[in-house]
Amino acid sequence: MLTGIQIAVIGGDARQLEIIRKLTESDARVSLIGFEQLDHAFTGAVKEKLDEVDFSNIDAIILPVAGTNLEGQVETIFSNEKVVLTEDILAKTPEHCTIYSGISNSFLNGIVDQTGRNLIQLFSRDDVAIYNSIPTVEGTIMMAIQHTDFTIHGSNVAILGLGRCGMSIARAFHALGAKVKVGARKSEHLARITEMGLEPFHLTDVEKEITDTDILINTVPQLIVAAGVIAKLPPHTLIIDIASKPGGTDFRYAEKRGIKALLAPSLPGIVAPKTAGQILADVLIQLLQESIKNRKGNIE
Repeated sequence: MLTGIQIAVIGGDARQLEIIRKLTESDARVSLIGFEQLDHAFTGAVKEKLDEVDFSNIDAIILPVAGTNLEGQVETIFSNEKVVLTEDILAKTPEHCTIYSGISNSFLNGIVDQTGRNLIQLFSRDDVAIYNSIPTVEGTIMMAIQHTDFTIHGSNVAILGLGRCGMSIARAFHALGAKVKVGARKSEHLARITEMGLEPFHLTDVEKEITDTDILINTVPQLIVAAGVIAKLPPHTLIIDIASKPGGTDFRYAEKRGIKALLAPSLPGIVAPKTAGQILADVLIQLLQESIKNRKGNIE
């Protein structure tokens, strides 16, 4: 239980609703910032504006998956008001206040460092990433079906990267009957691809390995599907880029060549926000309970 804990949930999308529900069910007191247009009410949660919150009593701040932008603005789909997290706000919180976000950037890292607060990036955790790969796979399959005129079964699919999402996507497309090859850099990843019964190739050879590709799926968060790669693709190829923004594809050149290229970050929040929210909520509850236990231990 989280009895007595005061939490500020700032902005977010439909995933935050599951987080709020779980927090209130665990008896936390929750301030909702950037939710004034939300019709649903949660017992134990109060809608407030940013300047109305007494941050000196806040034990934890929960940000959306994207955290903030480089100016500190927080995405708020349930509000038309601009919500900006500042160093001054964090400085008002107790020293033990922890900030939870999916990912971070230079701005968020900077204000956390300046105020000496602790930042936990949920998407850097293996458990969150692996659980999230499930709705990511379903969303990728959905996009492949919607944007092609051929079956996945029998198609040539190239997947770039064998991270937690790449592995799940490769396994799923293989199970659907696609002919799957996977590009990676690490020797252990190339070995794993072979063990999975798929065709491995080194990412340095990507240009010559994708010439017969029907569906190209990129998971690498750097420019890897560059113009040179796109120039070698068949005209009918569909590119699905699930890497975090801005993705790893030269979308301008893809459009110039007439190749459909889709940037699809945060698929779990799009195709299965309830499940994605439950994944984050379960991990957050665990982390918050551990934080309470540690604080009590330090006091004793």
